[in-house]
Amino acid sequence: MAEDFSSERALFGGAIVSTFPIRFQDVSNIRQVPDHQEVFVDPSRDESLIFELLDFKHDVEDNGSAVWFLQDLATEQDAEGSVVIEQSGVIEAPGLCYANIPSVVTTAVGQMAISKGRQGREAQNIVRVYLANLRLKAVGTDVLICAYEPILINPLSESASSVGSGLATPASQSGCMPMPEVFKLALSSFKVCDWSIFGANS
Repeated sequence: MAEDFSSERALFGGAIVSTFPIRFQDVSNIRQVPDHQEVFVDPSRDESLIFELLDFKHDVEDNGSAVWFLQDLATEQDAEGSVVIEQSGVIEAPGLCYANIPSVVTTAVGQMAISKGRQGREAQNIVRVYLANLRLKAVGTDVLICAYEPILINPLSESASSVGSGLATPASQSGCMPMPEVFKLALSSFKVCDWSIFGANS
C-alpha cells in the first residue's frame, strides 16, 4: 500500500508555508485561482484543501468565529442541511505572534449538501467540511483553512465520473491520510515566513 507522503508547500509566493500530503495538486496549474486563495485537490478522491486570506471581520467574536465562517461558506455555496458537528474554543497560536500581538485559532467541523461548480441542487454531494479560522489581529487578517471530504457522491454530480457515486471510500482503505489528519497537519504546520504579505513592516 502506498505511503501518503507529505511535504512542506509554499503558499502565496512562499510568504506562508504549510505541510500536507503531496497527493494534493495545486489547482492554479489547471485554472485561475483568486489571489487571496490557494487551492489544492486530490481528484482521485474529490478531496480539497483551501487556504484563504480575508480582511479581518471585526464584528465576529473570536469565540465561535470558525462556526460563523462555516455558516457563511454554506450560504455562499447555496448548501442545504448544513449542520455543525463540533467546534473548538479559542486557542492561542504563539507561533503566529506578530508585533507582540498574539493570534488565536478556532476550528469547526460541519456537514452540508453542496453541488460542484455550476451544477444545480439535484446534483448535490454530502460533504464534511473542516474549517480553521486563524485570526491574525496584528495585521488585520482572518485566515481560513478549509478541508472538504466527500461523504456521499450524488450520481448526477460531475464528481461521480471520476470517483464513482455512493458512499466515498474511506481514506484508510485507500492508504491515504484521513482528511481530519490532513486538516490538523496543515493547521499545525501553518507558518508565516514573510509578514509583509499582509502589508506589515517585516
